[in-house]
Amino acid sequence: TQIKTASGQTLKSLGLTQDSISVNGYAMQCRVTTEDPADDFRPDTGTIDVFRMPAGMGIRLDDGPGFPGAKITPHYDSLLVKITAKARERSEAIKKIVRALKEFRVRGVTTNKSFLLNVLQHDDFINKPVTTKFIEDHPDVLSPIISQDRAQKLLHFLGNVIVNGPEDKGVQQGVDSPHTTVEPPTFSPSNDAKPTLRSIYVNEGPEAFAKAVRDHEGLLVMDTTWRDAHQSLLATRLRTYDILKVAKATNIGLRNAYSLENWGGATFDVCMRFLRECPWDRLEQMREQVPDIPFQMLLRGANAVGYTSYPDNLVHEFCKTAVNHGMDVFRVFDSLNYLENMRLGIDAVGEAGGIIEGTVCFTSNLSSPRYNLEYYVDFVQKLVDCGIHVLAIKDMAGLLTPGDAKKLIGTLRQEFPTLPIHLHTHDTAGTGIATYLAAYEAGADVVDCAIDSMSGTTSQPSLGALMHSVPDNLSLNTGHVHELNSYWEETRKLYAPFESGQKSGSADVYVHEMPGGQYTNLMFQSGQLGLASQWSDVKKAYADANELLGDIVKVTPSSKVCGDLAQFMVANGLSKEDVLEQADTLSFPNSVIEYFQGYLGIPPHGFPEPLRTRITQNKPVFEGRPGAEMDAYDFPAKEQMLKEKWSNAAGHPVRDVDVLSHAMYPAVFEDFMLKTNEFGKVSMLDTPTFLTGMKIGEELAIQLETGKSLIVKLLGVGVPNEDGIVDVNFELNGQSRIAHIKDLSVSSTVKERQRALIDVAGSVGAPMPGVVVETKVKKGDKVNAGDPLVLLSAMKMETVVSAPCSGKVLNVEVTSGDQVNAGDLVVEIEEEYDHQEVA
Repeated sequence: TQIKTASGQTLKSLGLTQDSISVNGYAMQCRVTTEDPADDFRPDTGTIDVFRMPAGMGIRLDDGPGFPGAKITPHYDSLLVKITAKARERSEAIKKIVRALKEFRVRGVTTNKSFLLNVLQHDDFINKPVTTKFIEDHPDVLSPIISQDRAQKLLHFLGNVIVNGPEDKGVQQGVDSPHTTVEPPTFSPSNDAKPTLRSIYVNEGPEAFAKAVRDHEGLLVMDTTWRDAHQSLLATRLRTYDILKVAKATNIGLRNAYSLENWGGATFDVCMRFLRECPWDRLEQMREQVPDIPFQMLLRGANAVGYTSYPDNLVHEFCKTAVNHGMDVFRVFDSLNYLENMRLGIDAVGEAGGIIEGTVCFTSNLSSPRYNLEYYVDFVQKLVDCGIHVLAIKDMAGLLTPGDAKKLIGTLRQEFPTLPIHLHTHDTAGTGIATYLAAYEAGADVVDCAIDSMSGTTSQPSLGALMHSVPDNLSLNTGHVHELNSYWEETRKLYAPFESGQKSGSADVYVHEMPGGQYTNLMFQSGQLGLASQWSDVKKAYADANELLGDIVKVTPSSKVCGDLAQFMVANGLSKEDVLEQADTLSFPNSVIEYFQGYLGIPPHGFPEPLRTRITQNKPVFEGRPGAEMDAYDFPAKEQMLKEKWSNAAGHPVRDVDVLSHAMYPAVFEDFMLKTNEFGKVSMLDTPTFLTGMKIGEELAIQLETGKSLIVKLLGVGVPNEDGIVDVNFELNGQSRIAHIKDLSVSSTVKERQRALIDVAGSVGAPMPGVVVETKVKKGDKVNAGDPLVLLSAMKMETVVSAPCSGKVLNVEVTSGDQVNAGDLVVEIEEEYDHQEVA
């Protein structure tokens, strides 16, 4: 038709008149480009990792430069593909093209796909006449649709582990996690009609729970396998994946247990810091699988699950949220037995409706002039006056001998006949079972044990050993416990890289008094500091450090202070006398200085003087509860800040639990969110794969969620290119996928540009990838806000980078012809301030 009309013929002569043309269908075309609608349609550049085209009846594709591995540069048109749909009705054409766009997958570069979908699915576009003012009238269509991109992020994580090794630097080099599958036991549901302790608590409250514990005939057990056992033996690295596998069997096998300890302590920050898991999700998932057994956590009084003091309203909100997520029993303690710190935790748990297990930390021995029987009875009375439901005696170092246990428990039982008594110890010296038997005979109601394969040495005494020692007084199924032990025996092998190497117990704990949960961690830290060959010296220095600190109770975080001081003394060749003589001139660890300032509270017998004054010098000191005068935590402001920064970074909006995690550990949470944004959620990976990656030819089935799985096969690993990038080739659900991984051991031959600082106005970054056409300023020039600095070009579009502030040009980092990425520093300005306004 075009040729004929060009030669002089008319449309009428060709039979093309309006009355002869009828509509017999609709066609609609979308142009998919590498442009960002949310950023004024700025072009994006990069390498396409995933490119999957749609298909189907009524769909036509006019494709461009798109394929996996294609590099999208700033020098060409941003068009990737034209997708055309045709149908009898306009609404059907819209449905077809929407379906095609949703099937279309592009990863590695930003596209306008979300904008196209927003337009096509908008009610006004579907049902009303559309004009060129549509975007202006409906700016919401520019809002991006958040894509989780879970599969590609997961491949990127796997590729990073394969190329750069384990992310967790706590992994022992040369020690592998065996690639084996451990199957959990399966038990028939219990026919026991007797209500569990949890059902009593849920239906009747904490007081009824405490009464049921006290009225119980025989001995009750708390299983520590899910928290303190692996904290003491495996550096707290036990993953939710391995817990959930055996959770249903545990719910049946340990149905009559007092509780499962599974949260709090070091597990909270380790979850985010090393395991890349949300601790709140972990708690919720465990509760879903174990509805019948009470859950127990360790609460550090005013320190909650952190290492510092927090505002009162934050501690209260934390406890309330924990109860709402399934926590039942709160073991509330303070690392110095400082009652005022504990009182806050006790009140917070009580207000939340949880079970208050008030705790006295045991140290030294009953013949000590400071920590004698009178001290403990007096302290327990104060706890009872605070309204606790259960008493816990926390022997964190395993110092309570059978003789002292009989004397202490017997006296407390006589003084407090209706109060349930719960004893906790570590088996460091190997006397744990004997201590428990003596305590039970003296009137203890509950003791802490771990599954056999996770017990002993710095962990808790063996549950199996206790069961066979009191066979008629422990309401647990022996066969079930043995099968659970078999699961953990095999599962522990997966965590071989985190084993401390400790082969046996050690009775020198009665000298150095080091907590079981700290022993292996401090051993590892000493190795990192080059003190591995001086471990015996560190243990001796630990005892001296304790004396210097005032012979204190030692449990996190006070034990960390003692450990830091001990390592400081060994590393610098200092004796106790040297520290006393040179205190004015020594550069002590921050934890030691803050301890003497009173950041942890006040030790039972006060601070030793004049050492405290000589160490703190002119620094401020606390004479009461450190957090008592802190301002209330501003939840709305923090939530808004986190939403602006991290909304949808983890595949979901910022939640109330995220605000709490950030409040407890701001830096750890920020890193966790960065890694989650980069790699997505990785908790569904099996443990050997999470720790050490995959081997070539290995194939994995990964369940993202119920009904959605990935089949991943590692095909090959390339060699670093000039940029130090390695291509890791996978097969994902039968299709080729590539992860481009930076090899951190290789120096790139390409100069990496400095990045602009986000919060500094004078640090001016490129707003988009592109080529520098022209620089408008030079070093030393004075500029005003809005003046042009650099002219960029990308995909036929030129952009002027303007000065965000007035000032003097310190540096121009680019020149004509340079290629830059979004965020690269282009100009640095020394910002001018209005001194009159500042004054």
